[in-house]
Amino acid sequence: MPPPQHPSAWRLAADRGGTFTDCAALTPSGEFKRCKVLSSGILRARVAALTSPQSCRPDRPWDVPDGCFVGWQIRFADGPPATITSWQNGTLSWDRPDLTPAPGDVLELSTGEPAPVVGARLLTGTPVGSAFPPMEYRLATTLATNALLEGTSARPVLFITAGFPDLLIIGDQRRADLFALGHHRDAPLHGEVVEVTERLDATGRVIVPLDRDALASKAAALAAAGCRTAAIALAHSDVNPAHERAVAAILQSAGFTAISISSELAPVIRLLPRAQTAVVNAALAPVMARFVADIRSAMGPDVSLRFLTSAGGLAPADSFRPCDSLLSGPAGGVAGAAALANSCRDPRVLTLDMGGTSTDVARSEGRPLYQFEQRTGRSVILAPALSIETVAAGGGSVCDVTAEGLTVGPRSAGANPGPACYGRGGPLTLTDVNLLLGRLDPDRAGLPLDPEPARVRLAELRASMAAHGLPPPPSDEALLRGLLDVAVSRMAEAVRRISVRDGCDPSEYSLVAFGGAGPQHACAVADQLGIQRVLVSRQAGLLSACGALTAPREAFAVRQILQPLHDSLTLTDNILADLRAEALAGLAAPGTATCFAQLRLAGQDSALTIPIAAAADCAPAFTAEYSRLYGSPPPSGRAVELVSLRAAAATLPTPWPPESFDDASVLHGPDIIQDGFSTLVIEPGWEARKGTAGSWRLTRAASDSPAASPEAEAAASELFRARLQGIADAMGELLRRTAVSTNVKERLDYSCAVLDAAGRLVVNAPHIPVHLGALGECVRRTAALLSPQPGDIFITNDPACGGSHLPDVTVICPVFTADGTLAGYTANRAHHAEIGGITPGSMPPAARALAEEGVVIPPQRLAESTIADLLCHHPWPSRAIPDNLADLRAQVAAARHGADAFLDLCSRHGLPAATRRLHDITAAAARAMARRLAAFPEGREWHAASTMDDGTPLCVRLTIHCGRLSVDFSGSGPVHPGNRNATPAIVRSALLYVLRLWIGEPLPLNEGLFDPVNLILPEGLLNPPFADNPAASPAVVGGNVETSQRVVELLIQALGLEAASQGTMNNVIFGNASFGHYETIGGGTGAGPAYDGLDGVHSHMTNTAITDVEIIERRYPVRITAFKLRHGSGGTGLHRGGDGLIRSWHFLAPLTVSLLTEHRTAGPQGLHGGTAGAPGRQWLTRADGHIELLPATTAVLVQPGDTLTMETPGGGAWGL
Repeated sequence: MPPPQHPSAWRLAADRGGTFTDCAALTPSGEFKRCKVLSSGILRARVAALTSPQSCRPDRPWDVPDGCFVGWQIRFADGPPATITSWQNGTLSWDRPDLTPAPGDVLELSTGEPAPVVGARLLTGTPVGSAFPPMEYRLATTLATNALLEGTSARPVLFITAGFPDLLIIGDQRRADLFALGHHRDAPLHGEVVEVTERLDATGRVIVPLDRDALASKAAALAAAGCRTAAIALAHSDVNPAHERAVAAILQSAGFTAISISSELAPVIRLLPRAQTAVVNAALAPVMARFVADIRSAMGPDVSLRFLTSAGGLAPADSFRPCDSLLSGPAGGVAGAAALANSCRDPRVLTLDMGGTSTDVARSEGRPLYQFEQRTGRSVILAPALSIETVAAGGGSVCDVTAEGLTVGPRSAGANPGPACYGRGGPLTLTDVNLLLGRLDPDRAGLPLDPEPARVRLAELRASMAAHGLPPPPSDEALLRGLLDVAVSRMAEAVRRISVRDGCDPSEYSLVAFGGAGPQHACAVADQLGIQRVLVSRQAGLLSACGALTAPREAFAVRQILQPLHDSLTLTDNILADLRAEALAGLAAPGTATCFAQLRLAGQDSALTIPIAAAADCAPAFTAEYSRLYGSPPPSGRAVELVSLRAAAATLPTPWPPESFDDASVLHGPDIIQDGFSTLVIEPGWEARKGTAGSWRLTRAASDSPAASPEAEAAASELFRARLQGIADAMGELLRRTAVSTNVKERLDYSCAVLDAAGRLVVNAPHIPVHLGALGECVRRTAALLSPQPGDIFITNDPACGGSHLPDVTVICPVFTADGTLAGYTANRAHHAEIGGITPGSMPPAARALAEEGVVIPPQRLAESTIADLLCHHPWPSRAIPDNLADLRAQVAAARHGADAFLDLCSRHGLPAATRRLHDITAAAARAMARRLAAFPEGREWHAASTMDDGTPLCVRLTIHCGRLSVDFSGSGPVHPGNRNATPAIVRSALLYVLRLWIGEPLPLNEGLFDPVNLILPEGLLNPPFADNPAASPAVVGGNVETSQRVVELLIQALGLEAASQGTMNNVIFGNASFGHYETIGGGTGAGPAYDGLDGVHSHMTNTAITDVEIIERRYPVRITAFKLRHGSGGTGLHRGGDGLIRSWHFLAPLTVSLLTEHRTAGPQGLHGGTAGAPGRQWLTRADGHIELLPATTAVLVQPGDTLTMETPGGGAWGL
């Protein structure tokens, strides 16, 4: 409940959402008022009774003074508007005698003003035509987010360094859906792109001067064509913004009026997210400007307008940046939740804000936590924000059924048609489920609800379950309970996700629930997380508006450092003082400032944000936070880098009054507390105590345990699978967070999985497909050799034992119950950038034997000293043993975390039931595969043949016989003399991936797909024999990264699924004795029967991110001079193939460069008359201008001034 202070003027706050706008106010006398209006600015009700031919009484008791509605427009159903002439004692009169509504007709009232203005009229009782009283109006809004989602933002011109015109289209080159055939990418937010002739190096030194004349000419032409909005993003402007400022001055002179400069919005390293931030800000600037102008025009000069930012603080309308508004509404709720928690003396809380389409979760430790970048769609926004996680589970989440079980979300019914109970033909949703379970009282809801349409949709769902062959639930209630449990589990997983990310245990926190549906599900979410206390504000349904009502003003300042910590300490205190002063000056009011240091281990990209008071705090604070998050101190000998210093200044917060709870009013669950804004469900086993300010504190009764629900079998299976999936995802997040190397932390070249006691892959985190299908084979081979015992951790990278190539190191953790029974395994595989071998980066193109590729780690129990000895005692030892060991520690921590969570899941269900559920998951995949095969006649055959760039043949024949699929690779090449050999584990990965594509159902990738499959792999290229001596074993590095892609291409060609994608990972490795850098480059994907291929993206067996140009140039002696689409390289046809990429590296030091690529002799094949994509090519331009064409696989020495250019293949086309 907001505080009872007596402001000298009105203080209003509004949270403008996509459907509703929630408004709250403190009057000059301290009275609290609230209202809710549609975000269209319309009030809607029904005619309760006619009191005369031109007057009626509405069924909504609006609490506004007589006369307030005079001058408003009124409309009945779809009739013409009339003007209200009187509002007296709850009766409306209008001026048109020809309007004759009937009782029950819908009526709408409006002023034509924005919803916040309408809300202000209702709260202050200000009629149309009268001046508003003096007030401070605080606005939180999703207007900017909705404009991006709906495509109604402006399309600014993007001015970017020459060579990078397509950067925002390419992004980080990863595809959104790992297992889709046709890929989709949203249209870029920007319009025309202007390549600016200029270049800085990584230190900010000018390499190419700005061509001002050419730019001025282009700017004038654009302005003459009507362009007024621009975004500017130039490489390395974070260290030298002079060129960006000069470009802005030229554009302003030309007539541009809204200019977003990346170095002013976010003066920090990484060109891609800085450019995305500038474009988003520019795209939203006209939208927000119109919104502000409309409100100011309607409200007059006596209204002080402030906006709530994504960081939960207030900024004046004149200086408010649109990119700061994207989490504005959710931030208000988190700020209100933190204020409530502090008033209840329970400051450590997790928050649950559930609305109609999504649920937002966050954490507060007395105050909400900041993050300094946030993701919106494909864009990363570099702006301060509260740390909020969103999951697509809200009241409007659609309940559905697949062949494998029940689902809730992510599809939403939206506001129109909305849930079935709205009576507008909508689907069954979570709101309907709660209504039919009696957890929602239709008589006290904010909208009229009808349970009958919901019952009809429920009956349809039961029929659909029967059609899918799922066991019928024992009752409608069991089915509804099952659907509810599925939704609750999704929300609980979101809370777990932020807890794992932040290194916290959710059971040590209280849960603050708000939003229209948050309190309705709070107890159930708490039960799943082991949380003992739940707090619910009296204003839970309007907590975002209440949070804005009491939020402080805020301002931020940032200084990028990018220096070793020990080198920068002498200047840090002076910089902190400057930042404090800058941030406090931005408040224009008394306040306090908190400083933060962003610190990381040298060589990493992501940093820890740590509050500090002085320079001397940096080192001990980093060690303490690193140890808390990762479970061990930072590795010795590894330098710590100070990335940036920040200051956050805020006025003194307005505290909510202390609230106490006693036993005078205790409610025991089950019970429901509901008003027109929110619903609180007190579950069985919970007690609720009312506070002195009207809030509720719910606690689990000491003697009770969470009540079991009679859920449907289909829901029980989905709940177990979802929890298991959450374990795999959490392993991946922990591995990413705790690893040291760029390959894991930034390129995300790792995978995690949970396997059953037989070593069969059951669920995985969707990371890198080439890893996933191999993990089961690796676990089974390792377990057979080592006989797992409790406490074991295994390690291997041996291709003879299910490994892929040597840089991919696998860590395996057997999971045993207390009585010593093997329950299953957790495993992860991560790419180590260096594992030894004859060239830096451990991917030597010229390798002829496995020993030349690096250190082989046979399956063994992990002992760090033994592994260190292996890595250094080798003819070609690892060049980065400290990094190897640090990443291994991260892999072990992730595997153990997953094992603990898996064991807890087995304990909760009992091992026999858990084992059955594990089998159910793989059996569901097997059934899906069987259904796919049953669609074809007995004896159906598919076959395909192709050759790799060096002429090595690839052949496959697929045959259906007696309900099984035979996949025979006979006819493929013999053992490769080079490194293109692919292990059976790699082939299984490729086949598993293609089978998942072929099925086309949203099921987890697991080895159940192999149950009706026979794989035939004659000895040779795809099944090479390995000797005990690595020097006598075949090389495999190219088999993992290149042959795997060609095998996928072959299988897709045989099945006719789509035209060929680029069929290569375009591996580029460069380095010297002290470092190695590895990256893979995207290309074009193949077209299909109803879609074009996608440009510039990774396909099939990989999905790694590309390192940002500014990061790579700062770390290594190289300059990226081009990264853009290779226009016209996709095949032509009815549906075109995707275009490849062009990337150029200008070297600044002598280095060894290794290339492993395919499709350099012939382009990816088209289908059904579509032409092939263009083959890739690469060449070296020497410093003297001489050009050397390079083969598909090669290693070359480069000198300063040499430039490597690679053009990656386009995808094949489909149809004539």
